[in-house]
Amino acid sequence: MASAAGVAAHARLDAADPGESAGEGWFDKPMRWAQLTLVENDPGRFDPQFWLDFFKRTHSDAATLSAGGCVAYYPTKIPLHHRSAWLKDSDPFGELVAGCRKLGMRVLARTDPHAVHQDVCDAHPDWIAVDAEGRRRRHWASPEMWVTCALGPYNFEFMTAVHREIMTLYRVDGIFSNRWAPQAMCYCEHCRRNFREATGLELPAGESRRAPAWRQYEQWRRSRLAELARLWDREIRGINPESRFVPNGYPDLKTAGEMADILFIDRQGRQGLTPPWMNGRHVKRYRAVLGRKPIGGIFSVGLEEQYRWKDSVQSEAEVRIWVADGAANGMRPWFTKFSGTLYDRRWLATVEKIYRWHYRAEPYLRNEAPLARVAVVFSEQTERHYDSAPRRFAEHEQGIYQALVEARIPFEMAHDGLLEAPNVDRFKLLVLPNIAALSDAQCAQLREYVGRGGSLLATFETSLYDESGSRRKDFGLADLFGVSWAGAMEGPMHNSYLALHPDPKSGRYHPLLRGLEDAGRIINGIWRVQVKPVLQFDSPVTLIPSYPDLPMEKVFPRTGETGDRQVYLRESGSSRIVYFPWDIDRSFWEILNVDHLRLLANAVEWAANEERPVAVTGPGVLDVTVWRQKRSMTVHLVNLTNSMMMKGPLRELIPVGPQKVKIRLPEGNKPRKVQLLVAGKTAAAEERGGSLYLTVPSVLDHEVIAIDLA
Repeated sequence: MASAAGVAAHARLDAADPGESAGEGWFDKPMRWAQLTLVENDPGRFDPQFWLDFFKRTHSDAATLSAGGCVAYYPTKIPLHHRSAWLKDSDPFGELVAGCRKLGMRVLARTDPHAVHQDVCDAHPDWIAVDAEGRRRRHWASPEMWVTCALGPYNFEFMTAVHREIMTLYRVDGIFSNRWAPQAMCYCEHCRRNFREATGLELPAGESRRAPAWRQYEQWRRSRLAELARLWDREIRGINPESRFVPNGYPDLKTAGEMADILFIDRQGRQGLTPPWMNGRHVKRYRAVLGRKPIGGIFSVGLEEQYRWKDSVQSEAEVRIWVADGAANGMRPWFTKFSGTLYDRRWLATVEKIYRWHYRAEPYLRNEAPLARVAVVFSEQTERHYDSAPRRFAEHEQGIYQALVEARIPFEMAHDGLLEAPNVDRFKLLVLPNIAALSDAQCAQLREYVGRGGSLLATFETSLYDESGSRRKDFGLADLFGVSWAGAMEGPMHNSYLALHPDPKSGRYHPLLRGLEDAGRIINGIWRVQVKPVLQFDSPVTLIPSYPDLPMEKVFPRTGETGDRQVYLRESGSSRIVYFPWDIDRSFWEILNVDHLRLLANAVEWAANEERPVAVTGPGVLDVTVWRQKRSMTVHLVNLTNSMMMKGPLRELIPVGPQKVKIRLPEGNKPRKVQLLVAGKTAAAEERGGSLYLTVPSVLDHEVIAIDLA
């Protein structure tokens, strides 16, 4: 391999062709975002030039700046638009906008329409949100303020005028609205009337969430928010055609994919038991609907716990790992700072370090497409309509995600509303972690995918319900699984096991049981669906029913070999199908049992039935992603190995290595140069049989293998 000198500290890493991924307008150009959210007493106290200098040092190429809504930071002329009491004759928003433009940055104006002062309530009491008992809502954190109705004239009329004024005065590149959606269910006169006119129903209150009125309300709410987003987008583009309205979140992701040119993920950090890979998971979900449209990831330099310490500073290790996993999955970093007045400066060097590296590596971060061949299907439809209690639906996806990360299998996510061939045929395997609610049309799309050579891995109640959450008589995918629902569910199961069997003829174990040959049996899950096979199946895994766990003298199986299969494996042409009738994914998330991990990883490998695009062996827990750029490809290794992985924040970063890496090269391409972008050096690599072999000596938080292709 050719060698090259190290990279200068402030120069971009060279590439065959830096290029930019496809996109219209300016939206795809910014790679590093900055957000300064002012507080009301900042005017006259904070130093705008300090922040402009910081934007320059970090190579930030776009900024989001506080403009108006609950507080105006410019000399607004709109009655009832509350000017900061410290504003006097200043214009901090305008000053920051002018400074950013001198730096060549794009600017979004930030508005927040969710709260107003007493004068607005006095003048327009109908603009205030109302609870089910007919009481106007005081703000939960600032009780001198009132919570607005997001779906009525305050947003549709008043905030539309505010957005027009901002665009007219400053002609910014777009408007980003925070907390623009309802903060709670609203029963004001406008919501009652509008919902009645749209549906003929009264707003639901005490009835079950599965009642028709609630489902109608959910649809109406999403439709009303989409209408508001289109209104604001249309109004601001009428003033500046290149601008866009960018909401902080859409009513659902599929709508976001249809409407948005650029989108930002407001998942600012970990809290509670959030794993660090969750930032990458958020990006994967968004990319499943946005494709190659740019996605920014908002991260806070402070703590994100429920007690809301907004002026806090997070540890450097925690910030770095959160941003690294987002960037490895295609996120463009967006730091957010609350208050222009600094109380703690420790975070500045952390963000500067992250952004300077990102600037140097930018040519290799403008991704064309992920190269993963496995996709995990996620379902907003199932989240809304599937009655998961007590089975905790979200944990099925989390268990699959954790298992794939630990197995170092590169994977993407796919939206169940976008199962058409152009969206899924780049994957060899679709994983359905208890995607319970599927329409007949979605089931047909999955059959067609299998007919084209795709493989499936499904768990638990996948397809047992239709799109509205009503249970079918049988699985919608019963023909693919080769089993029918037997009409019952068992659980929670205590002290139940799975017996592992070799093939009775050959004596060899199925690849599903690789690494478990000496186990004999492993623990079962917590819940299982009773099914009956309609085809002939092998029996590598069978049920050992629950038996007493006390007193200890009575802990022995009461039932012998049942022959009740707990995994169904079949092949159809070049497709392979795996169905687990139990909650292996959710149980793994709850218990993190290593045998469940092996079973899941083996099932994915067997079903995919092809060589991985990248294989990484070595110590530790790594999130592995693989990308193609215009004339290069990259492999990201994010080191999640830490005692604080499952309960942050990280205290320190713990290096792991060496890591042996095998990368399958795109057909017909030869490597010209291989670099380790974080280490800032070239890598010794060997090409054999269409694959590239190299060793990464160590990974602290993040390493990127960049391969220029000749």
